[in-house]
Amino acid sequence: MVWSIINASTRQRIPSIVLGYSTSDNAASDRKSDKPQPRFKKLPALPNLPTLSAKEAVSNIVYNTPPTPSTSASRHVLNCLVQNEPGVLSRVTGILAARGFNIDSLVVAKTEVPDLSRMTIVLIAQDTGVEQAMKQLEDLTPVWAVLDYTNTKMVERELLLVKVSVLGADHEQAIIHGEPNPESDLSPGMRLLKTHENLNALNRLTEMFRGQMLDVSNDCVTIQVPGKSSRIDAFMKLVQPFGILEASRSGMMAMPRSMAYHEEEEEFEEQSEQVDATMLPPG
Repeated sequence: MVWSIINASTRQRIPSIVLGYSTSDNAASDRKSDKPQPRFKKLPALPNLPTLSAKEAVSNIVYNTPPTPSTSASRHVLNCLVQNEPGVLSRVTGILAARGFNIDSLVVAKTEVPDLSRMTIVLIAQDTGVEQAMKQLEDLTPVWAVLDYTNTKMVERELLLVKVSVLGADHEQAIIHGEPNPESDLSPGMRLLKTHENLNALNRLTEMFRGQMLDVSNDCVTIQVPGKSSRIDAFMKLVQPFGILEASRSGMMAMPRSMAYHEEEEEFEEQSEQVDATMLPPG
């Protein structure tokens, strides 16, 4: 009798244990089912894009391609060997002017050969434009050759002739504008002392740049300075406070440096004289 009661009670508990949920779980699931379920909207269908032809696709790619960044203009040194005859200079400069090049310096002179002249041109332009201009210059009949010294080790020189006031820049500005001389109140001795001080300062400055005083007068001095273009620019800035009356520059002349063949031959001889000990016989 007792075993029948226990079996009946266990039969009533088995469904709830096997199924794994209780009556409270059923109530919670019923409450969730009562809530309205969200509805998702269907995405619109993609439009049918028209197929492009090959010409239209290429033009679209070219149009959307960003432009290449423009390279800045740089300094180029060209050396032209031309026939010594009239009209050559105008034809060469005409080609450069047609391309819109800014000619920074141009020097033409005869060489040791009677019918040959050397023309040194300094341009401020882009690399691609200079290459095309060189090809056009070489096509000219009077032009023998066009050499590019831009990336070559070279010797460059320029000559400067400048006339500088020894009375000071204030004196020259007063004369130009018709104003009274600011040094009129000074005594002759003080004026002479100031002039000699300016002259000594210019002389020391000229010696530092390996220049030379060619002419000296009571109110100005003429100075000659050879050197690179950068040194000429620096000298002009230093004498500017004294008062520059006139200045003339010859333009840059260039010639490539000689190659050190002797040093290379000596290094080759030293390497050939060294004996490899591993190649010697034993003992």
